[in-house]
Amino acid sequence: MLKALPTKHNPKLLVGFDTSDDACVYQLNEDMVLIQTVDFFTPIVDDPYAFGQIAAANALSDVYAMGASPLVALNILCVPPCMPPEDIAAILAGGADKVHEAGAVIAGGHSVIDPEPKYGLCVSAVVREVWSNATAKPGDVLVLTKPIGNGILATAAKKDIITQAEYKQAIDSMATLNKYARDAALKTKINACTDITGFGFLGHASEMAIASGCTLAITAKDIPLLDGAYDLSEKGVIPGGTGRNMEYLSPKIHFQQDIPKPYEAILYDPQTSGGLLLSLPEADASQLLTNMKAAGVRASIIGNVQQKGQYAIEVG
Repeated sequence: MLKALPTKHNPKLLVGFDTSDDACVYQLNEDMVLIQTVDFFTPIVDDPYAFGQIAAANALSDVYAMGASPLVALNILCVPPCMPPEDIAAILAGGADKVHEAGAVIAGGHSVIDPEPKYGLCVSAVVREVWSNATAKPGDVLVLTKPIGNGILATAAKKDIITQAEYKQAIDSMATLNKYARDAALKTKINACTDITGFGFLGHASEMAIASGCTLAITAKDIPLLDGAYDLSEKGVIPGGTGRNMEYLSPKIHFQQDIPKPYEAILYDPQTSGGLLLSLPEADASQLLTNMKAAGVRASIIGNVQQKGQYAIEVG
């Protein structure tokens, strides 16, 4: 279990917002901690059932990134007065199905009238051993469990310039629970973990680096991309959040060689329900990849952890 981190908030709050971790961790007793998180957002896809699935998978991911299994979830729902009741029901059904797949239960929630629809979950779990983004160690290798680029594909879908096959793979990726990657990872030693969401790959990787007091060395060519993401990025199909991520993060990132601008944009691309970024001893990496493959997870080694340098991230 994590030892208490320095905090001015409460000595039992083992993980708060000090390290930009994925969920809060509160010590219940000597053997057990409570993990809680909340996440909700506006529709990223047109289909209400798929939206419910993706929003639920995204919220549940924060618990998986802490190495835990969700137990109880509460719905958070905002709907405009004009939304058809069948669409509201479909959103809730999509979320409920993902919570059921996770082995958790929905115990209620809250809804309000709002001009723009929003949906998500508040999720709780208890666990004995906790992963954090603040415990990566020099010499570790880095493993990513989902391809990136779904922000670009979602933007392309809104412009109706994406193929059905590309759109489907983006939805399938976002709706896939990180449960299966977490289950496979529990069979090996994991030093640190985070999930990749709206701050983009480089944003969440830099949070791990800074919280751990290390530098992450990333091999760009080894990062898996969703089909079509590069071509769309090359055409300038980029979400607005990419520019905001780039503006904030660029002082922390060093590109060691010329990375094509479309690829660079993908590394900053805001993700919805992205994969886990795991830091683990090199000796355990081969077994982890074997476990991931057996679980049907597309995992890749994408870099390593080094002693702290001038930058949080070195991309080569």
